[in-house]
Amino acid sequence: MTCLAAAAALLTLTGTPSATAAPPVPQAPPTAAAAAVAVPPGVTAGIAVFDRQTNTFTEQQGATARFRSASVVKILLALDHVWDLGPAYQLPAADRARLDTMLRSSDDDAANYYWERNGSGAIIDRMVSRLGLADTARPPAAYPGFWGYTALSANDTVRIYRYVLDAPAPLRELIMGNLRQSTRCASDDFDQHFGIPGSFARPWAVKQGWSGFASGGCGTAPAPAAARGVAAPAGAAAVDLARPALHTTGTVGTNDRTVVAVYTLHPEGTPYGKAYTDVNRLTRSLDVPGAVRPSGTWFTTWGTGVSVRPGAAAGGTKVTSLPPGVEVLVDCQKEGQVVNVPPYTNQWWAHLPQYGGYMTNIYLNSPGNELPGVPVC
Repeated sequence: MTCLAAAAALLTLTGTPSATAAPPVPQAPPTAAAAAVAVPPGVTAGIAVFDRQTNTFTEQQGATARFRSASVVKILLALDHVWDLGPAYQLPAADRARLDTMLRSSDDDAANYYWERNGSGAIIDRMVSRLGLADTARPPAAYPGFWGYTALSANDTVRIYRYVLDAPAPLRELIMGNLRQSTRCASDDFDQHFGIPGSFARPWAVKQGWSGFASGGCGTAPAPAAARGVAAPAGAAAVDLARPALHTTGTVGTNDRTVVAVYTLHPEGTPYGKAYTDVNRLTRSLDVPGAVRPSGTWFTTWGTGVSVRPGAAAGGTKVTSLPPGVEVLVDCQKEGQVVNVPPYTNQWWAHLPQYGGYMTNIYLNSPGNELPGVPVC
């Protein structure tokens, strides 16, 4: 941490991060091998978990492997855009709103704006130099406009977060403050609270990535075919651009204790709900110091467009919709409105703590109307 502290002190004195004021963030050596991580069959993963309190990695597996970043690169787009703003990092109101939406709700239009305005691939070249990134590279020459094809590794992602967390408070809060306010539904109607937010209780902050899925649970709108970083062209590449990708990155625990970076590729044709569940299971298997794991029982679901409601009743307001086939955590259940989905009838409703609402037990894969072993709310 000595070098990190020196870098942070230098940044504080200069006010503005720059290529000369911010030496590359050092990286601690990995700790002794931990228990095997639960990578689901057919999934390719790159994993790095770094405990900032002990300055050690608790997990590293495929940590230098390059993955297409999808929306995780939006952190670099934001950092590059504000790099020369000065110690206050103040943006015009419209620009700040655009940046906030890009980080909180993963807005692709905002990312397109910054990509085109600030030099496209040159953004990545600058950030590689500024942060001393080892595995990061601009998109392939055949796809210069696709910011989501930027190559990133789990190790480089940890390095990016460590830079942000040791930066002066205004910059740190600009980035991390937005990531703490990640919306469940992204701007393209994908449920982006898988992985870290799907496995651990707050406090956490996340920037997620997804690519190659038709739809993602929050609504019925399909993913826009031309959205940069979302479309998956045919053909091989040094970085896999074809298989569906789902990434969860961020911090977990009080004072952002642990940085977690999980990159995954799934077999072609994998439904979003299955990939979402696989990433959750993988993330839950990691050694994440400072993480609070919510209590309850995990159940798989069935059905499409299953609603999560604020209470044990159908109709009216809904909290969100579940990605089809996703696994959910249930901490208690109670009787409520009778729901009929022929040939099933059920008055029991399950409380989903990580969604902040209830779903009818009809759509949970469990025998009987009442869930076994789950207490009454």
